[in-house]
Amino acid sequence: MDIKEYFSRISYQGSHNKPDLGTMSDIFQHHIQAVPFENLSIHCGERIELDLEATYNKIVRKKRGGWCMENNYLLSWVLKTLGYDVTLLGAKVYVPEYDAYAKEMDHLLLKVVLDGKSYIVDAGFGMAYQMWQPMELISGTDQPQTPGVFRFQEESGVWYLEKVKRKQWVLNQSASASHNVEEEVCRRVYLFTLQPLDIEEFRGCNDHLQTAPDSLFVTKSMCSLQTAHGIRALVGWKLTEMKYNYRDNMDLVEIRILADEEMEETLKEKFNITLDKKFVPVNASRLSLF
Repeated sequence: MDIKEYFSRISYQGSHNKPDLGTMSDIFQHHIQAVPFENLSIHCGERIELDLEATYNKIVRKKRGGWCMENNYLLSWVLKTLGYDVTLLGAKVYVPEYDAYAKEMDHLLLKVVLDGKSYIVDAGFGMAYQMWQPMELISGTDQPQTPGVFRFQEESGVWYLEKVKRKQWVLNQSASASHNVEEEVCRRVYLFTLQPLDIEEFRGCNDHLQTAPDSLFVTKSMCSLQTAHGIRALVGWKLTEMKYNYRDNMDLVEIRILADEEMEETLKEKFNITLDKKFVPVNASRLSLF
């Protein structure tokens, strides 16, 4: 576990002597633009281990990505190493298909207390609902970021994260009939409480999400990476590239359907990922991730 090796992985060359908001935000931004949110291990016959050393080797040394329990667990180690006050929290993700939140905890995020204020730090949500900066834990206040306006709402000790969406200009809509430009203005993302958790409490969740037949991570192969101006994502065979706020509060979306023989090169070129084992893409769920 070498903090300098991690900084090299995310191309971070800034200061890290003082654990302040600016440093944390800068490291966070570098992380989400270097480390993909991905579940490719599941579709390569590999097991996702909830082990910090295994996660470090996978993300830092093998230059892979990971899902929330890998990205945020690794980031918690980084921030603790730098002197930040970090707590693991659990969330239940909103599922638009069912207009409901997950019944069981299925997401790991971080709370960081800094100068008397609490911030939510989540580098492991991916897709178009990935925050780009740590968010102050205050209820009912819009927090504009490049991807859109995020905000928390608190009710009886339960916190809800939501994102105000922009309109989308889809260049080649015919490339994917399943990509519908939804009319919803605001998307619920997840709910959570401030109950501190230990990593051991995520083991059941980590096992379930990579084995349950109805798990989104089993029914969809996905890899997304935040870019300087937007996001790119490979879900099944569909490559989506989005540029945020391209014009007049509108995101530009470009979609391309890939052939099997393009997968390996696309993962390498677009996401800097090289897999050890054969990847079998899948997209059996109709759930929209945008």
